[in-house]
Amino acid sequence: MGNPAHPLPTPSTQAGREGLAALLARPSRAVVALDFDGTLADIVPDPEQSRAHPHVVPALSALAPRVAAVAVITGRPAYTAVRYGGFAGVAGLDHLVVLGHYGAERWDAATGSVHAPAQDPGVEAVRVELPAVLAEAGADSGTWIEEKGRAVAVHTRRAADPQAAFEALRAPLAGLAARHGLIVEPGRLVLELRPSGMDKGVALEEYVKETGAGTVLYAGDDLGDLAAYAAVEKLRTRGIAGLLVCSGAEVPELAERADLLLPGPAAVADLLHTLARRLTQG
Repeated sequence: MGNPAHPLPTPSTQAGREGLAALLARPSRAVVALDFDGTLADIVPDPEQSRAHPHVVPALSALAPRVAAVAVITGRPAYTAVRYGGFAGVAGLDHLVVLGHYGAERWDAATGSVHAPAQDPGVEAVRVELPAVLAEAGADSGTWIEEKGRAVAVHTRRAADPQAAFEALRAPLAGLAARHGLIVEPGRLVLELRPSGMDKGVALEEYVKETGAGTVLYAGDDLGDLAAYAAVEKLRTRGIAGLLVCSGAEVPELAERADLLLPGPAAVADLLHTLARRLTQG
């Protein structure tokens, strides 16, 4: 991790190279924002078994004191990401923020507490009706439901034909969500039904504004990260430098817009550690 023999990777775009240069030149005005699953943690068949890559926490704890702020922005409940990431009580991560449920929840390391709005009644209605909708749609026996507190997710990764099962459920779940004022957030073989009005782009823009950052690095891996990519692209038009990192190439829509394509969470951890080393060296 962070091997001195391996220099920082070079972004493939001019905007990305400018974003990296700005981060290195003015780290005290840089925000580093990261998705969790697929970016800091490898994708696993059972989301409850997801854990941050072993190199992630050491890398973050080395980098965080050297930049303005570090945030994890995830579709998971905030405290679930904290537990699965092992972020609580870590030296160097005293000011880490985890924005869960696409920014609807917020956990601050400084207080160890989560702030969240009231539950959306539409989620409970969907939770009750979902099994019947799946049965009516002829969902594969490998399809299963994940409870996410303020959202409900349907996974097809264990189905006989995961992609076909995913596509077959798009329309029925979109209809169910619409009946209860929710939206469907597609991911890598998962369809999440959740309240509208908040996404990773909104969460990232608000956090950048809160911190007064002049540079933002965002790393993600899935369709839910497209909104954050769009936010960084918009911030660039306002004079805020940005670096878009994609973890893995499984989602072409994201990989094609990235400034820097990395093979997965281990490489993301290596990037974070290498950034910390560069900033330490000055």
